[in-house]
Amino acid sequence: MYEIILFYKYVHIENPNAFMKEQREIQERLSLKGRTLIAHEGINATLEGTPEHIQAYVQELLKDPRFTGTHIKKSVGNGNAFPKCDIKVRDEIVASRLGACDIDPNIVTGKRLSPELLHKWIHEKKDFYIVDMRNAYEYNVGYFEESIKPSMENFRDLPKFVKSLKHLINKTVVTVCTGGVRCEKASGYLVQKGFADVWQLDGGIVSYMEKYPNENFLGKLYVFDSRISMGFYTDDPKHTVVGKCVVCEKPCERFTNCARIECHRQLIACAGCEEKKGTGFICRQGCKPNYRNKKNILVSCWRQVIRTLNNHVTY
Repeated sequence: MYEIILFYKYVHIENPNAFMKEQREIQERLSLKGRTLIAHEGINATLEGTPEHIQAYVQELLKDPRFTGTHIKKSVGNGNAFPKCDIKVRDEIVASRLGACDIDPNIVTGKRLSPELLHKWIHEKKDFYIVDMRNAYEYNVGYFEESIKPSMENFRDLPKFVKSLKHLINKTVVTVCTGGVRCEKASGYLVQKGFADVWQLDGGIVSYMEKYPNENFLGKLYVFDSRISMGFYTDDPKHTVVGKCVVCEKPCERFTNCARIECHRQLIACAGCEEKKGTGFICRQGCKPNYRNKKNILVSCWRQVIRTLNNHVTY
């Protein structure tokens, strides 16, 4: 039996490298696998381990005054969600690259909205707008009813996306994301840009799904591990499949990647359509190279060089 925990905390870390070493020691000692990002602005982590080891880790984390009150979200693991213990120091715990417009959520952020209060607002039909701050491909497999779909390929597109929301500047807006780390910073950015009444879903979508499975949030929640997407009680008749295969457009929750390594975008595709496409499965409307994915482009170039050389070698 395994558990997965998801948590983050915006808090000043004086020496991220020293803290990284501390985290590596405890995570390896407890045989935890996962992904941890550490920066001066805080920590963002998803970890998997046995319930006993997860509990020991959480107890040790919360003993540190900096992380008192950290919201720890739990879900069922399979023991293979992550290949290893991966801990890195970064400039940010979620890449926004806002530069001079960067937000310190300890100073500027939206008001926290509990899952219970959001549930009440939805059922009372309060006048407000849910704005999804995830990537578009995450939204495609699951989303809140009547929420605003993000036009972002990644969180760095936040400024451009916010420009499209100007018609909501005097409305009540609730930002949502997977576990809260993006919507907390995004809500602060909206406040900075003059939005009048900004809230953030405390604990993120996963916390809402845990309390109200298959209510208001339709489909599955995209997660950044080998599970790819998760749901609570997906055999429940109330579970709704909202994802669609990009080829046949039939209901589907299965992800794959565009076969072009320069693109490699994630998309929803049923097994039948991928099998028909074979190794040539690419984005339906013709993919475009993702020039931010420099590593994949370099790999692709080297593979092309090797193929060319092989074609000219006589054995």
